[in-house]
Amino acid sequence: MSEQQILLSVGGIGAAALACQWLAWRLKLPAILFLLLAGIIAGPALGWLDPQALFGPLLMPLVSLAVALILFEGSLTLHLSQWREIGSVVHRMVTLGALATWLVIALATRWLLGFDWPLAILFGTLTLVTGPTVIVPMLRVVRPNATIANILRWEGIMIDPIGALLAVVVYSFIIASGDGNGLSQSLGTFAGVIVAGCALGAAGGWLLGQIMREQWLPEYLHNLASLAAVLGIFIAANQIVHESGLLAVTVMGMWLANMPGVDVRQILHFKENLSVLLISGLFILLAARLDLNAMFELGPAVLALLLVIQLLARPLNVLLSTLGSSLNWRERALLAWIAPRGIVAAAVSAIFAIRLHEAGHEDALLLVPLTFAVIIGTVVLQSATARPLARLLKVAEPAPSGFLIVGANRPARILGKALQQLDCRVLLTDSSWENIRAARMEGLPTYFGNPASQHADAHLDLVGLGHLLGLSPAGEINTLACARFRHDLGAGRLYVLASGLEKKRSDKHRASAEHRGQLLGDRPMTYQQLANHLHQGAEVYSTTLTDAFDWQDYQALHGERAHLLFARDSHGWVHVSTPDTPLRPQPGWTLVALIEPVPADLATGVKQ
Repeated sequence: MSEQQILLSVGGIGAAALACQWLAWRLKLPAILFLLLAGIIAGPALGWLDPQALFGPLLMPLVSLAVALILFEGSLTLHLSQWREIGSVVHRMVTLGALATWLVIALATRWLLGFDWPLAILFGTLTLVTGPTVIVPMLRVVRPNATIANILRWEGIMIDPIGALLAVVVYSFIIASGDGNGLSQSLGTFAGVIVAGCALGAAGGWLLGQIMREQWLPEYLHNLASLAAVLGIFIAANQIVHESGLLAVTVMGMWLANMPGVDVRQILHFKENLSVLLISGLFILLAARLDLNAMFELGPAVLALLLVIQLLARPLNVLLSTLGSSLNWRERALLAWIAPRGIVAAAVSAIFAIRLHEAGHEDALLLVPLTFAVIIGTVVLQSATARPLARLLKVAEPAPSGFLIVGANRPARILGKALQQLDCRVLLTDSSWENIRAARMEGLPTYFGNPASQHADAHLDLVGLGHLLGLSPAGEINTLACARFRHDLGAGRLYVLASGLEKKRSDKHRASAEHRGQLLGDRPMTYQQLANHLHQGAEVYSTTLTDAFDWQDYQALHGERAHLLFARDSHGWVHVSTPDTPLRPQPGWTLVALIEPVPADLATGVKQ
């Protein structure tokens, strides 16, 4: 290829990746669906993109390094403390249920497609994983109740690195069996892969963690050091024992994530952004290499395999995992339907297929079209049917009425508790651990982090949340959060405190009202004014109006001392008071207002 063709191809991949990610965000669907479609159209359909001609012998090494980075990023989220918190249902789904799924898929692949046992077993591990990148966008559309949403979200987070680790182990055993002259030698080679991968991964994780903890490198070099460490450990492990690199980087991420005194948030944020770039480009390239004829030649057996995965493997997983739980049959039915396959399956299968084919497994090249067929089939089918099914089963959340509160400071905690008393779900987000800890001590749900981060995109549970309250003292954070959730929640459901600096700024330094959101309260109030009122004895009160004590009586009693914030009508809907949309409360409404204390001179009857 000429230099101009190479530049056009690389630029086209970047443009297509951005377009696919944007379209997925707009439609609230998994990005993998659009990335695969773009790759298929540009590659086998129209012949515009030939990854082999574009990258030549560099293609598979680049894919291998990209997969190593993706697995490392996924393993950084696997905290052992979370394992104890996620509940028995998720525990069983990623252990006993995953084992049952693996067995069913392996048997179906063997009998329906005629794969030999090693490839059938490997394919079973490849199609175990769901992953947050496909689950989270689907949950935003389906909006199941909080119990189902939490189970599916945690399953996706936990099964991603576990499934990848299992696939690497099975693949290593297949390679070891092919290289050995007997079972004992195969087991010895397999043990070497496990020992080398675990030892180098643990050593790399400990060394990188030590460097970060002791500040042997400046903080701005931590991301570069982690990137170099991942690539170095991956290459070193493969040099010592062939095919142990993926296992090594997975163990390295797990070790680093659980090392005491090591803050991996900055690395995780960097790796998440890098993973979006790698995943987007990687899927377009992998899809462009697909042999559509090979996929079609698989014939009706692929549809039969999809039916087994959808109607037998997944329901069996859920049945075994929910025995004895408090879930009702409707919740179990929806859990049994939702399990889209995603990124790890496609990325790892592409590497394993070529290497296994080179090792003498003739059917190995079929792993890629088969895996992609399962991904496309599960994502399309479940994206189209999960929301109607949730409504039919009556386990879908109604129109979301809860509040995502940006800030966990004292004013935010007080307003959060007041909203809880109106039977609203609230979730407080903050990057200050002191604020988050105080909120948790008061029984308020929290998310520790920036709600506009890539990590929040995958882990922030928005089920039941339909409004945003920007209560951070930093107005820029409130504005950024409004811009991030404008599409998800709607422009009319974003509310912030007034900013004392806005009036002093010129237009070019002032955030537009479109991005800032509406002002909270019947009268504009800054964070400092709100905090001062609370410090001086003001309290947030809830009052229910009646025919004998209506809105006029309420105003006459409190006058200018009352700052109306929220109101719940007689139908249970919560309204937010703003200067531009004054509320007209009726009898039966419950009002939430910040009420200033009576001045001391008036309370004692002394005139000024």
